[in-house]
This record gives sequence, C-alpha cells and structure tokens, in this order.
Amino acid sequence: MATIYQVSEAAGVSLATVSRVMNGNAKVSERTRKKVEDAMASLGYQPNAIAQSLASNRTNSVGLLVSELHGSYFGDLMSTVEHVLKQNGKHVIITAGHVDEKREHEAIEFLKSRRCDALILHAEAVSDDYLKTLVDSKIPVVVINRKVDALDENCFVVDNERGGYMATKAAIDAGHKKIAYISGPLFKKDASDRLAGHKRALQEAGLTFDETSVFEGDFHESSGQEGMQHLQKTFSDFTALVCANDEMASGAMTAAREAGFDIPSQLSIIGFDNVLFSRYLYPKLTTINNPIHAMGEMAAYWVLQHVYDIKSPIPIEHLFEPEVVNRDTLGKL
Repeated sequence: MATIYQVSEAAGVSLATVSRVMNGNAKVSERTRKKVEDAMASLGYQPNAIAQSLASNRTNSVGLLVSELHGSYFGDLMSTVEHVLKQNGKHVIITAGHVDEKREHEAIEFLKSRRCDALILHAEAVSDDYLKTLVDSKIPVVVINRKVDALDENCFVVDNERGGYMATKAAIDAGHKKIAYISGPLFKKDASDRLAGHKRALQEAGLTFDETSVFEGDFHESSGQEGMQHLQKTFSDFTALVCANDEMASGAMTAAREAGFDIPSQLSIIGFDNVLFSRYLYPKLTTINNPIHAMGEMAAYWVLQHVYDIKSPIPIEHLFEPEVVNRDTLGKL
C-alpha cells in the first residue's frame, strides 16, 4: 500500500503540501494540486480519513440540521447545501429535529460528536439562548430561516413579515375584501411573522381583522384541506384564501374543488414558498417566493469562507427579500 511519503517523493513536493491538497486547502496552486493528485492516482494512494482529520484538526464534514427529511422545501435546502460543499471537497452529515426541542438538541449533539467542522441549522424549537451558547463554544454555526438577536452575522433569513404582507396585499389589490388565512403553527417565528404581515396588509387597506378568518395549520397539505373545510363554516363567503405555505395551499385547493369552487373565478388562493410543485398544480399556484435555495447556498459559502478559507464567489448576504410570483390562482373581482 502506497504511503504519503511516496506520494510526496513522486510529486516532488513536501509532506505539508500533500496534506494541504488532501484537505482541499485553497492556498495550493492548480499546477501543484494536479501533480499531487496525479501521483496519488498512479500510486493508488488512498488517504486515511481518520489520520487525516487528526493531523489537520478537520474532518471536511459539515453538519446540517433540518426540521424534516421530506418535502420540497427541505429537499431544496439539503440538495443545495450538499452541492455547494461537495464541489469544494466537503461532505454533509444530515439529521432532523422534527420541530421538537429535545430532538433538536440531541441532533445537534450528534453532529458535534461526529466532529463536524461547522453546523448549518434550520432549528425551530431550541431557544435563542441555546444557539448563542453554541456559537460562544467556538463551533462555527449558521442558522437558516431564523433571526437570533446578537447573531446577525450567523443568520440567513427571509423577511417573513413582509412576505405575509405581500401575499395579502396581492389579494387586496385584485379587489378582494373578505380574505381568509391558513397559518402555520404559531409558535414558529416564521408562521407568526407571516400572519403579522397579513394583519398589517388588512389594516393598511382599512379592512377589519376577524379572528374567525384564521385557521392554524401545521404546514402540511392535510391541514390546508382541513383549514379550508373549517373556514367555510366559521368565515363563509370569503373570496380569497392566503396560505402560509404551498403545501397547505395545495390541500386547500383540493378541498375547494371538492366543495364545488372554481379557482380562481369563485375563490382565489395564494401560497408561500414557491416550491417546485407549485408551478405544476392546476391551476398553477400564485405564491410568494421564499429563496431557500439562495439561503442554503449562502450558508454553505459562509462555511467555506469562514471555516476552510475558501473565498465565496459571491458577496455574503444575510437578509433575503420575498417576491410575489403571479400565476393562475389569483383572480380579480
């Protein structure tokens, strides 16, 4: 079996240079990198990952915590982070917290036990104080879709309040005055912020907010269906329905059709997230773009730049703006 010493001799470089190439260090020239990689290939050299990580104090792995392992939203986040890091020779270890404080804490401790070089967290249940303590412990941490006071430089978040405002304002601008709303779980900051934006749009237009116009869902398709059925009984005759994510909007569309509504001539529906399937629903869903792809990409670039000294190809941004994506489910009155 070939050794690192033989690779060094065959490539005509120092052991330190071979080590830098194996660890993906950006300070090695392409010419030198190629010499080392060619020597490794010709000798059939396989680096010992354990010895490599002990020597460099790096595992070349990044931990990623998500709330769920299913769904277009988290699928996009996971694939984006993995793609950016893999392009730069890093690996991703993924675990889920299922929006439960104990399980999120256990998942984060698991990632720490795997000696991940950094953590990218879509954490919804652990406290801000816990996240601050995590950052203070010198583990490089970034947080997605959540703003934590005093950790602005570690957070990548969309303006959810503005997104909720834009969704309802789009309905108001189309002439709708009686607007129902299906929220996400209101203990979640993104869900409560989107509802706050909805209320602001109503107030700005001089429309009265009615508590019976809101159904609290769970961000899953079934709660959109349940919410539509519930609102028909408690807040009848609404002409527009704003949903806090696309999955619930999809469920609400199913329930609306089953109840005999034509979309959008009899009922307009607006979602939030702009996940992939939203453009393939019938009618195609009008929604708010939540740039989870861009946030995941930016979080990965932050890790590469701050942990591995690999310069980001684009400026690092932390706050992302939502946008209305006009399709076919919002009709004018």
